[in-house]
Amino acid sequence: FGRMKPVIVVHGGAGRIFKEREEGCCAGVVRAALRGYGALKEGGSALDAVEEAVRSMEDDPHFNAGCGSVLNEKGEVEMDAIIMDGKNLDSGAVSAVKCVSNPIKLARLVMEKTKHMLLTDHGAHLFAQAMGIPETPGEKLITQRSWERWKKNLEPDSNPEEFQKDLGTVGAVAIDSEGNVACATSTGGLSNKLIGRVGDTACIGSGGYADNRSGAASTTGHGESIMKVVLARLILYHMEQGMSPEMAADTALDYMKTRVGGLGGVIVVNNSGEWAARFSTKQMSWATVKDDQLHYGIYAGERHTKPVDEALRSESEGF
Repeated sequence: FGRMKPVIVVHGGAGRIFKEREEGCCAGVVRAALRGYGALKEGGSALDAVEEAVRSMEDDPHFNAGCGSVLNEKGEVEMDAIIMDGKNLDSGAVSAVKCVSNPIKLARLVMEKTKHMLLTDHGAHLFAQAMGIPETPGEKLITQRSWERWKKNLEPDSNPEEFQKDLGTVGAVAIDSEGNVACATSTGGLSNKLIGRVGDTACIGSGGYADNRSGAASTTGHGESIMKVVLARLILYHMEQGMSPEMAADTALDYMKTRVGGLGGVIVVNNSGEWAARFSTKQMSWATVKDDQLHYGIYAGERHTKPVDEALRSESEGF
């Protein structure tokens, strides 16, 4: 039995990335991919790798997850996250959580420390307290950019849809040397959303899905559309029918577009370590590491490649 070569793929959200944010988003997904790969190289599980990668992006204010999350109609941060283990289909998720800097960590605790799969709002808050997770004051998670956008969306002639395009849900998928796959997804949701709105991210099969028999997928884009077609599971279904990750991703995204008019993006890895990062939006920041090569991009058809050790060097010197 040859050991699998580990692979990690991450995304920093599909939509429209404003020019001044491109560099930061790029650096952020690259850093996350390198961190996740680091975990895999040290013999860590796919689960550890996706959690590590997503946590790195939750801590990065460039993304709509953790610190940097968009605000709901009341001006608060409410976040959703999910993690899933392809070995036994165990999953943990949280929705509408406040005052936690790493919702993905909480989702993993739901998976490992409870008999449940999804905890929400106040219950998730009580669970976080019970697990000894320090409370982060809500305002600590709010960036100037999120606040300005929220204000702008409150104006009577504003068009929140315009801003929605610059979303930035984050996610990761991985396969480890044992051949186990995992996915993780985390988001602040839609700007100026109704209080208590939960999108696709916290929903198993929509925001993410992982099964060793086929692979793993993490999604981003218009949550309500993603939920209608159960996008992550749909991609795995296509792979079960023999499609490559790229073909499966394109087919599912195309279906979502034609059937419900929804745009989005996905990252996928199959159980033999082939990967894809595909999107129907204008842009999606993504990065992957396989065979000690880092690949990353933001625009359709764009792919930069460099050796991991070179990337790690420039990482330690600051981008």
